[in-house]
Amino acid sequence: MKYAFINGIILDGTKDMKPVTDKTILVEGDRITDIIDGNSADPSYEIIDLKGAYIMPGLINMHVHLAGNGKPQKKQRDNTKLVNLIFSNPISARYAYKLVKDYAKLELLSGVTTIRTVGGLKDLDTTVRDEIAAGKYIGPRIVAANEGISVPHGHMAGSVAICANSIEEAKAHVDHLKEKGADLVKLMITGGVMDAKEKGVPGELKMDPEMVKEVCDYAHGFGYKVAAHVESPQGVKVALQNGVDSIEHGAKPDEETIRLFKERKAFLTTTLSPALPYALFDRSITNISEVEQYNGNVVFEGIIECAKTALENDIPIALGNDVGCPWISQYDFWRELVYFRKYIGVSNSYALHTATQSNAELLGLGDETGTIAKGKSADMIVTRENPLDDLCALRKVSMVMARGKLVRDPSFKRNPLLDEHLDRFL
Repeated sequence: MKYAFINGIILDGTKDMKPVTDKTILVEGDRITDIIDGNSADPSYEIIDLKGAYIMPGLINMHVHLAGNGKPQKKQRDNTKLVNLIFSNPISARYAYKLVKDYAKLELLSGVTTIRTVGGLKDLDTTVRDEIAAGKYIGPRIVAANEGISVPHGHMAGSVAICANSIEEAKAHVDHLKEKGADLVKLMITGGVMDAKEKGVPGELKMDPEMVKEVCDYAHGFGYKVAAHVESPQGVKVALQNGVDSIEHGAKPDEETIRLFKERKAFLTTTLSPALPYALFDRSITNISEVEQYNGNVVFEGIIECAKTALENDIPIALGNDVGCPWISQYDFWRELVYFRKYIGVSNSYALHTATQSNAELLGLGDETGTIAKGKSADMIVTRENPLDDLCALRKVSMVMARGKLVRDPSFKRNPLLDEHLDRFL
């Protein structure tokens, strides 16, 4: 198809973006072929009159678990038991595949045109990635990790991460990821909020530093980048000292942490969304214990301080929302941008730039996507209101285009309970 987008206001995704008018964006196939002056195109193009709406790059979500629906839980469930049950017969396994496929589409319908998965069920992430890329159905571009690597009693072991009992088992899983064509490796180095049983110890170190180093060295030998779940100062240091390329979540930093980030040339993926409900909601809503809420506050404040320190020290920051965790749906990535502005103190423009061009560059896809420019992939979204004035404009997109495939008036069912409680913190 050939499309000409006219009468729109362009926000190109660059760091110093300003609204641009009186331009026509030409799309042919999966590419932006030109951006020309005026608001017209030859008859071979289908004209899309935006009527003063805002058009910008599709959002990029850097921390996704495609298997999760984000529904609040009244009590912790045994995820390992659930996953084993799901894959115990082909019918439920097929249903799991359909859920992952549908959740990927939901990301797209909400305005996210590229996702980076960091822990999933079996090899479903790469399967869905390849089927979307082959045009079997519409969805976002997927940079996939498949299952992460954890350890006995480690974070998400047996659910969205395999449980490696030894360094050799962990390396064997890297071999399996290579066989399935995964794009990166994910390590679960520390525990999380819900893993901790005492106050003040969220993010307890679970993976031995020697394993971290051995796996990072092995993965790097195949050209893989390694992302790591870490939620404590000790965990961040162990990760960076032993070769991790991106810190997922983060924790309160010190001078050594800053030095290690810079020496390693690593980046931080800020994820405020999953910690916020545990830290700020009344416990009658989250059904968590006093210990879990206390630890939620520790993690939430640590992520905020880590992000602020990173910005002050020119350490690259990516944005992801850890979608799949309780209270975090596959359609609400826009909230992470709002929290980034509210709690880290960036401008609306910088938040949008981070979720588009900057995220693309940290993925190694800066030449492909992340900005509206001639030659780039046609990954674009349209909103009626200006997100530079209010990031909540991203809550409802009126059009999504992913690699040239256009979805008009995308719609999906929202969970009213999530909106009721999360909207209080916008």
